[in-house]
Amino acid sequence: MRIAVDDLSGPQIARFLADHLRQMRSLTPLDSKHALDLDALRRPGVTFWSAREDDAVVGCGAITRLDAHHAELKSMRTEPTRTRSGIASRLLAHILTETGRLGFTRLSLETGAADFFLPARKLYEKFGFDYCGPFADYRPDPNSVFMTRTL
Repeated sequence: MRIAVDDLSGPQIARFLADHLRQMRSLTPLDSKHALDLDALRRPGVTFWSAREDDAVVGCGAITRLDAHHAELKSMRTEPTRTRSGIASRLLAHILTETGRLGFTRLSLETGAADFFLPARKLYEKFGFDYCGPFADYRPDPNSVFMTRTL
């Protein structure tokens, strides 16, 4: 598997992210959906990585800069046919290393509170994320769980 910064210009990553947004919209009420679309992921302050095997996109993740020391993890996704195959762990380990290398000292995230998101929450716990309150512009939401860790 190859993990690299992705410029989000290819049709394959556009389809992968469209599938992600479709899935998130099917699981989360619209006013609780915080997944970023392709245009938002292209904004300054966002770094996006794709994980590929051969030419196939098998995972992705991003960070968005909140301030000079704090970033937010966004758009973590594994190809649904490849869940529980280690892709998310390898991708998250890579992102944590790169986020620290970029000078950030804290990484936070928002994920869903529904049972569907339990494997993601377990992954984040395994990588040292602790539960916390809302950060940045988030507000308390029964559909959201907030986590953070020091780098």
